[in-house]
Amino acid sequence: MHDDRRITEVRLGRFVRERINPAVYTRSVPLTLSSWEAPGEPVAVMEALRHDFLPQEHGAAWGRPWGTKWLRLQGDVPEAWGTAPDTTVEIVVDLGFINEAPGFQCEGIAWRPDGTIIKAISPRNQYIPLKLLGSGIAVDFYVEAAANPDMAQGWTFAATPLGDKATAGTAPQYRLGTIAIAELNRTVWELQQDVWTLSGLMHELPVEQPRRHEILRALERMMEQMDPDDVPGTAAAGRAALAEVLSRPAYASAHQLVATGHAHIDSAWLWPVRETIRKCARTFSNVVSLMDEDPDFVFSCSSAQQFAWMKEFYPELFGRIREKVKAGQFVPVGGMWVESDTNMPGGEAMARQFVEGKNFFLQEFGVECREAWLPDSFGYSAALPQIVRSAGSRWFLTQKISWNQVNRMPHHTFNWEGIDGTRLFTHFPPVDTYNAELTGRELAHAERNFRDHGRANTSLVPFGYGDGGGGPTREMLAAAHRTADLEGSPKVRIGSAESFFTQAEEGYAALPVWVGEMYLELHRGTYTSQANTKRGNRRSEHLLREAELWCTTAAVRSSFAYPGAELKRLWRLVLLHQFHDILPGSSIAWVHQDAERNYAAISAGLEAIIGQAAAALLGEGSRTFLLNAAPHARNGVPALGAAEPAIEGQSVQATGAGGGFVLDNGIIRAVVDSDGLLTSLTDYATGREAIAPGSRGNLLELHRDTPNEWDAWDIDEFYRRNVTALTDVQDVRLEHVGNSAVVVVQRIAGSSPVTQRITLDVGSDSLAITTAIEWQESEKLLKLGFPLDVKADRSAAETQFGHVFRPTHNNTSWEAAKFEICAHRWIHVAEPGYGVAISNSATYGHDVTRNVREADGGTTTSVRLSLLRAPKFPDPAADRGHHELTVTIRPGAGIADAVEEGYRTNLAPRLVRGGRGVEPLFTVDNPALVVEAVKLAEDGSGDVVVRLYESLGQRSAGAIKAGFPVQGVQATDLLERPVDAPGVTPAEQGSVSLALRPFQLVTLRFAR
Repeated sequence: MHDDRRITEVRLGRFVRERINPAVYTRSVPLTLSSWEAPGEPVAVMEALRHDFLPQEHGAAWGRPWGTKWLRLQGDVPEAWGTAPDTTVEIVVDLGFINEAPGFQCEGIAWRPDGTIIKAISPRNQYIPLKLLGSGIAVDFYVEAAANPDMAQGWTFAATPLGDKATAGTAPQYRLGTIAIAELNRTVWELQQDVWTLSGLMHELPVEQPRRHEILRALERMMEQMDPDDVPGTAAAGRAALAEVLSRPAYASAHQLVATGHAHIDSAWLWPVRETIRKCARTFSNVVSLMDEDPDFVFSCSSAQQFAWMKEFYPELFGRIREKVKAGQFVPVGGMWVESDTNMPGGEAMARQFVEGKNFFLQEFGVECREAWLPDSFGYSAALPQIVRSAGSRWFLTQKISWNQVNRMPHHTFNWEGIDGTRLFTHFPPVDTYNAELTGRELAHAERNFRDHGRANTSLVPFGYGDGGGGPTREMLAAAHRTADLEGSPKVRIGSAESFFTQAEEGYAALPVWVGEMYLELHRGTYTSQANTKRGNRRSEHLLREAELWCTTAAVRSSFAYPGAELKRLWRLVLLHQFHDILPGSSIAWVHQDAERNYAAISAGLEAIIGQAAAALLGEGSRTFLLNAAPHARNGVPALGAAEPAIEGQSVQATGAGGGFVLDNGIIRAVVDSDGLLTSLTDYATGREAIAPGSRGNLLELHRDTPNEWDAWDIDEFYRRNVTALTDVQDVRLEHVGNSAVVVVQRIAGSSPVTQRITLDVGSDSLAITTAIEWQESEKLLKLGFPLDVKADRSAAETQFGHVFRPTHNNTSWEAAKFEICAHRWIHVAEPGYGVAISNSATYGHDVTRNVREADGGTTTSVRLSLLRAPKFPDPAADRGHHELTVTIRPGAGIADAVEEGYRTNLAPRLVRGGRGVEPLFTVDNPALVVEAVKLAEDGSGDVVVRLYESLGQRSAGAIKAGFPVQGVQATDLLERPVDAPGVTPAEQGSVSLALRPFQLVTLRFAR
């Protein structure tokens, strides 16, 4: 037989495009339009409706960037429309949409005159059923149209002023399209879905497979039996021609896909937070409207913050969501406040994501999420399995690792083992997207791509347009129903994430194991971009620690009223800003401007709270007390207590040497040369030189930073090939500040003035370097490096509740890909018997390399911190301006010293005047057991909750004792519910004996 396959396929494409698609709506009539444009920021619906609406021309240009235009749509449905059995009446609203990028353009939401939401208007969801407007044939409703500019610009990553309202301009962004009453032919629409599903499946089947040709011939018969001049009249015959091939059941061994509705909405990104709130309302209104039509539809929705916004700003919609949650259709997932970054949030912040998220879902809906849901975050900390399990959850989902540049993960379903040995059942959807449309191509890819065939046969498909694109559509649901049991296709079942995990867990007993972090081989620049946002986060985390500690101490020791509601509000604001496009620095300027203002308000609020608690604790007086919130003693003041600091011993000796200076406090000795570089650093305890022979530390290096794409996100490896060492100096001088000696160094980094203050304090084990810079560079990366005389095969970098080791060599492609790594407050490199710790005040990006010296055969291990970047997209002015970053270097340091140094650098001494000292609420007899948080219980009982962890990565034993009357002690999970905790044994009089495994996390509840 002659092969006319291609001819028939082309014919089909044109038939669909020119005959079927236009016939879905058989007739239409324009509506009468009037409008009002909000002069500034968006307003509430009832305020908008009070304004005068003026006549609005169809097809007119509209929408200054970030503006809002309110449209009033009025008209009457023509007589007899929608009375035929297969027809219905809808309103079609095209705000000027483009077909591409549904979440990155204008959006709308329809409102009834009484101020209740109807549903959203989206690029691929432009209809409103007439029945949703109420009874009768009169049409009268409103559309709130948001002129969000197209920041994506085709993903060219070109710099644009549109991300800052001050520079976005006023030029209209869109032009109104068709806005009309239309009659929908249901049979034609169903035919359209039949053809779309079969055609998509056909193109994914091998040409040599009979099933492909059977589908083609059925589609050919459909075209033959239909009249192209009367598609509505012959659509039923067309459907009949396809019925047989649509009814063929799937293969018994077909892959099983659990399809769950989804609409990943970034809590801020290429739009500000205020627009995210409206995006959520638009999408969620679409979702509940679809649920009314299809009771089988299930939607998975993460981020308690987004539900909280609905409760606050859209209470009527929130009530509808609550009903759908009760019905099991609108399913909260993830159990986190937001889908946060997991690389940079501190341990307690990461825990609070689950505490706040899960408690919100429990309190509002009576639902406990059992899965962590992070499809889009930029890599996953090795501490996460323990945190997830400690929150009472058991599963984890992500898709982002499929973006790896070099290495492909070997599994899609596996056990993920964290730093403490905790294992977490984990799934990567092999469809490789969290915004699936359930196309034939996507379903076939999920089946072909699944890496666990023969051992498992089920995977998850999250489907729906995200980021304001409107979520799932009725077309997607039609595809899901048609592929439920269809020959040649995987079997698709609509369901919840929990139903998937339960099924997958039961069907895959001998799980493979992945140990350690899941490093994303992409987006490494997010450890550094938008340094002010990162500094605000780090400072806020530590202020919250202090505030909770001193408020708890004051509540126990005095009549001080614990400000639980205000602390919760501030915590939630910090957690919001840990979202995976805010803290990583990958959002527009508007987002980061908001973040900096919020961090300033958080700081002011927490300082006031700390001041009030300190006043209650210390009373009136003129004595100076050091409030030591650190988990280690400092200046003679015990951990977690307040006392007068010990008088310092000998002063620092500072002498000139060869144009440079020698700083010596009897503990360490540092030599700074005439270029302001560190040529020697020794500690008296070991006598070892930390700086590698012939090398100099405190070296600033300026790199060209022009990634191939994803500017704010990425650092590409080739940045290393273009570097300028900043050795030229303008001034080097010595100053004395109190008992400290300070070498001040001034130089220029490109066009940016730099002032460094190299400080050695009395009694300090470390040398501090504060770099102040007026950063004016573009597409540059500034590194600060220390070449160390240490043969380190691996580095240790702090992560949540512990640290993670990474090789310093590049034996494999997996190791080579980690050319930029994340560390929290410290990084440590060592050989047996000797190590060096480097701490920081607000820096996360690092690189560690090694080289064998020709001269003496020794190994130089170089540690560099990424201080600043200057990407141009999405914020063309990112990071420009003043920055101040502190780094310390501690020679002769072990891991315990690194842990202490990290806290010391980030918890500055707090000196307060008062009349009396304060005994610590808790004492711990082993410094390896680090207290991370002290707070009052979430339930308002007044019980005291302590969170601590084993910090050294070894088995550690000790005891924690309460310094106040205690009725009993109970180990709990993160949500403060009783659990059995291995190695935790309550003893007499408020004491608990601890024998903890490496990095074990423990939460204890002390009943007062």
